[in-house]
Amino acid sequence: IDVIRSTLAGRPHHLVGFFDQSLYEPAGCFVSLHRQEDHALRGCVGRFANKEPLIEVVRSSAASVLQDPRFLEQPITPVELPSLEIELSVLSPLKPKAHVLDFDPKQEGIYLLHEGRSGCFLPQVARQTGWRREQLVDRLCTEKMGLPPTAWRDPKAKLLTFTAQIIGPVRFPK
Repeated sequence: IDVIRSTLAGRPHHLVGFFDQSLYEPAGCFVSLHRQEDHALRGCVGRFANKEPLIEVVRSSAASVLQDPRFLEQPITPVELPSLEIELSVLSPLKPKAHVLDFDPKQEGIYLLHEGRSGCFLPQVARQTGWRREQLVDRLCTEKMGLPPTAWRDPKAKLLTFTAQIIGPVRFPK
């Protein structure tokens, strides 16, 4: 919350003083912002596990969520913050799957690679929308990857899955 407020104000922000050692282990994370009244998405940005500590991935993702390209025409303003809630999704390592439909939509997020493009849906997407496996990969292709809905059927398409520990949602304080 402090990182987002600082970013909106044009000030740098550093997360310091956390003693939980797991925050300094490498992990991926996504930061999502939703409107409280209707749960409409206002931004979702993150990265998969790499060599950076989780605390740094959270900081950079929180700062970047305000620049989600899908919402640049209607950017989040400081006045809007009290009507939003924030959710963190701490990600497990990616796990390759033998077949694109080889995943549990209620438990696993999906990351699809095809034709030099990639896209992902967090595990919450299937739970919130009720979409089945085929619907998820169809929508992933069109909405996130700019490909035809059935592009995932190409044998060259590769699917990786992950789970997420969800923290939140938490409302922004007024």
